[in-house]
Amino acid sequence: MATQHHRDGSGFEDAAGYARAVRRGRRIEVSGTTVPGDPLGGPEETGRQTRAALARALDAVAALGGGVEDVVRTTLYLTPTADWRAASEAHREAFAAVAPANTTLYVAMLLGEGSVVEVELSAELEVGDGA
Repeated sequence: MATQHHRDGSGFEDAAGYARAVRRGRRIEVSGTTVPGDPLGGPEETGRQTRAALARALDAVAALGGGVEDVVRTTLYLTPTADWRAASEAHREAFAAVAPANTTLYVAMLLGEGSVVEVELSAELEVGDGA
């Protein structure tokens, strides 16, 4: 079974030796994904970062042949300055029709300049989707 890798050019990918996403068979795993921003967070910044990180993660799923409908699990990591309601709203906007399993956690800090949100995704393609 061939393994496919998707890299989006993040400096962390080369420095730490990983890919943004990996597909093996029908399974796609997306690494923790952040975007730079204002470390003070708050509702507007949390929502903006969550939407941007989700879009980046979903772009990685698409690059490996999947779509939002294939997402089965999400994890949101929030710093203490992040607003969980804003992150949840952005998640609902992206996934309401799919309703994947989700875990949302507060953590002490994240890598990435000013990041207050980190997103991970797991997707599984339907049988016959090139697997």
